[in-house]
Amino acid sequence: MPNPISLLGAAHTVISLVPVVAGLYGFARYRAIVPAARSGRVYLAGLVLSVLTSFGLSSSGGFNPGHALGILALLAAFGSLLAFRLQFLGWLRPYLAVFGLSFSFFLTLVPGITETLTRLPAASPLADGPESVVVRFVLLAWAAIFVVGFALQVWMARSRRPSAPEHS
Repeated sequence: MPNPISLLGAAHTVISLVPVVAGLYGFARYRAIVPAARSGRVYLAGLVLSVLTSFGLSSSGGFNPGHALGILALLAAFGSLLAFRLQFLGWLRPYLAVFGLSFSFFLTLVPGITETLTRLPAASPLADGPESVVVRFVLLAWAAIFVVGFALQVWMARSRRPSAPEHS
């Protein structure tokens, strides 16, 4: 096996599947990750555990881009929870909240896609490293899916918004 996986690596992989499954469920059921729903709470808890377990892993021997993406994903996810409370954001609040959670989901899969393509199939991985054309193409496609998905979420949120402004 060209890139053996450690016990921590295997545990991290299993833990990292939790937010992926919970996020996909949220998108399928609610068209977004909804923090108040069970799937949203599972997503957030799984995201935290996934990022924490990633810090024990490093092929370069220290802090790496995957760690940075994990921290950024946590900031985006928990920033989205804060967005609703920040009154000065006004009408942007729901859009920023949706963006933060969707962006955190996008970011969590970037290292996962790279690792999967450079490790599988075990005998002859599809890519030879993060700079591989295959990895770049799949990540570009993933970014396009994110942009289209977020645009659809904005469109759905706008269509649900009342046409006349509400007065308090």
